[in-house]
Formats: sequence, C-alpha cells, structure tokens
Amino acid sequence: MAHKHSNGGNNEGHKGHDGPRAPMAPHPSRNEWFSRFAHETARLSGKPVTFILAVAVVLAWAVMGPLFHYSDTWQLVINTSTTIITFLMVFLIQNTQNRDTLALQVKLAELIIAVQGAHNRLATAEELSEEELERLHKDYCTKADSARETLEQRRARKHKAEA
Repeated sequence: MAHKHSNGGNNEGHKGHDGPRAPMAPHPSRNEWFSRFAHETARLSGKPVTFILAVAVVLAWAVMGPLFHYSDTWQLVINTSTTIITFLMVFLIQNTQNRDTLALQVKLAELIIAVQGAHNRLATAEELSEEELERLHKDYCTKADSARETLEQRRARKHKAEA
C-alpha cells in the first residue's frame, strides 16, 4: 500500500531505498567521523569473534600470571586495560544508542503522520514531559482495555450466534 509523504510526495533529501543519497561532503566533519566510528565500533564489538578475542586476551593474561608471580603489575595490566576499554565503550555505545533512538523516532513519526486518523501530536512524543507521557500512557492503556473488551464481546456474540 503506497502513501504520500507529508511533503507532497517529494523525496528530496530523503535517504532510503527509494531515492538517491545526498552527496557526501568532501571533508566529513568531526561529528560525522565520530558517528561513523562509533557505529562501526559498536557493530564490531557485538560480533562473536570480538568476544572470542576478548576471552583469548583474558586467558593469555591469566596464563602469564605465574610468569609474573601474580604481581601487582600483572593485576594492574588487566584492571587498567579493562577500565579504559569500558570507559571508552560507554561513550561509543551511548552515541550509537542515541542515533538508533533518533532514527526510530523519525521512522515512527513518519508512520504516525502517514496514517489517516492517527494523532500527529504523538509523532513528537519524545519531547513531552514525564508527566505528559505518563498521562498518555494511562490514556492508551484505557483505550487498549476498552478495545479488548469490545473484541471479547464481539467474539462472544459470534460464538453464541454460531452455537
């Protein structure tokens, strides 16, 4: 089922499978570089081979324990290494999470705006206060309960009519 975009069907600037991508700048900004770096690092860190490599490093460190007489320096190497990696990964993962969340919000906003009868104000729900979101959540829970009851009543009437 096709739908018109809210901009009258004009896909200019729209990045997707149905149109050309915007031309890349000759020199990407620092933000673009960091975003690509963070995305690729997060992607690679989630691969099984990365986990196996991390386990191998820890095993190699453990095997070297007797060689270094389980010294403070030997312990400091793994503690410092893992702390630094964890510290840096927090920022990379947060960047990726922010990007993914924003992309999801944009996609949902497009769907909400495209569907006739939908409440367009929900397309920007992430900008509402905590109290407004809680109120909306309660409203939609009530609507869902009502819809469920109506459906159950229809099913019961249908079942009764068939019997």
